[in-house]
Order: sequence, then structure tokens, then C-alpha cells
Amino acid sequence: MKKHIPNAITCLNLLCGCLAIVKAMDGNIIMACYLVGLAALFDFFDGMAARILNVSSDIGKDLDSLADVVSFGVVPGIVMFRVLQFTNNHYIFSSMPHQGVPNSVHAFDHYLPYIAFLIPIFSALRLAKFNNDDRQVDAFIGLPTPANSIFFCSIAFLIKTTYYEFEHKSYSINDLLSYDLKYDLYMNKLGHPYFMAFVILIFCVLLVLEVELFSFKFKHFGWQGNQVRWLFILWSILIIVLIRFNGIPLIVLSYIGFSVLNNLKTKIKT
Repeated sequence: MKKHIPNAITCLNLLCGCLAIVKAMDGNIIMACYLVGLAALFDFFDGMAARILNVSSDIGKDLDSLADVVSFGVVPGIVMFRVLQFTNNHYIFSSMPHQGVPNSVHAFDHYLPYIAFLIPIFSALRLAKFNNDDRQVDAFIGLPTPANSIFFCSIAFLIKTTYYEFEHKSYSINDLLSYDLKYDLYMNKLGHPYFMAFVILIFCVLLVLEVELFSFKFKHFGWQGNQVRWLFILWSILIIVLIRFNGIPLIVLSYIGFSVLNNLKTKIKT
């Protein structure tokens, strides 16, 4: 009976991915992002359950990758497609009155959101590579798909919530300046469709890049041998305390940075 527990948790991951697709297609990006976060928790606990119960299997590994393709490949692809459609329309609408040019000039922009579907393609390549790479036992080679998905869904979440607050909330004079800065950051800079398309390309490369990133597979919870993990966890907690959900994309970027520094430290020692 216990051998089925990790697979059942993996199926909950897949279920969250399916529900997230429905929500994203309905335009409810915020709920889709919450479901991706829940899927990530199930993805963490299915592996932990398999190790604790000592019931790891090839079927479980394949099932986990299939679920991850949906939850951390297809879902962020659809989420970013819808967000790029939204920010693209916002950018074109806001720029037209000032530029005095017809929408036909921006015809290419209407096809830009489709670049988001590189995310599921490269995620599938990443997971296929993971399933057939014996090096990825205690560490990852390339950015893990859950981290990639959390990065894009957190950005989508921040863009949509910022716009929602702008449309539906009233602000005092004291709060207005800080909110204007936040709106400019997420809607006009990070949310700029060209910038987001560039970021998508970079992260797709990171998914399959031959760079070692540390995993969270604790063999024990002591400091020795887990320094980079504990330092990263403490750093992530500090970011969340200081800037809350706004810090999630920074945490993913920090994960990459901590891994690179850890690799350099290891090379210097050897």
C-alpha cells in the first residue's frame, strides 16, 4: 500500500496542473498561479515521501516527469501567453496616442505572445534529459522546471495583481507615489512584452544548459554538507519578510546565483 503514496501525491500535482490550465484559459491568472504553487508543494512532497518510505521506482520517476510537464511546462506557457497578450495590448494601447501611428505598425507584436510556448517545449526537453541523466542524482544539470515555472508565474501574479489594484483600489496621496513606482516597474518595465520575450528565451536556455544547480534533497539536516542549502533558505526567508510576494522572482534568481557561487567554491577547493 505504501508504494502508492508517492504516486498519489504526484497525481495531485498533475491535478493542480490541469485545474491551473482551466483557470489560465478562463483568464483567471491569479488562481492559476496559486495552483502552480500548490503543485510545487506536491512535487516536493512526493519525492520526500518516496525517500522516507524507500519506495522509489522507475514508474514513479516517469509519472513525476509527466506531471511536471503539465504543471511546470504547459501551465507557465499558457500563463505567460495570456499575460503577454494582456501586456502587449496594454503597451500598444498606451503607446499609440503618443506615437500617432496606426496599429498595423505593431502587427508583429500580436504574434509575440506565442513565444511563451517555448516554455513547455524546453521544459519537456529538460525533463526527458533528467530522466536519462545519471549525473542528476544529488544535483540538477540545468534549471529545474518547478523553479522556472515559479519564476514566470510569480511575475504573472505580480503583473495581474498590480493592474487589478490600479483598477479597483483608491489610494491616499501618501501611498500614490509608491504605487506609481510599483505600477511602472511591473507594467512598463518587467511587464514590457519585448523584455518578457527576452527573459523567456534566456530561461529556456537555462533549462537545458550544462550548469549544475544544487538540489534540496537533504541526506541529513546538519550544517556540514548543506551550507549552500541553509544559506539559501535563510536568504529566501529574509526576502519574503522584507518584500513578501514581490521577492519570489528574486528568490529564483538567487537560487541560480547561489548555485554558480557554490560551483566556483567547489572548483577552487579542487
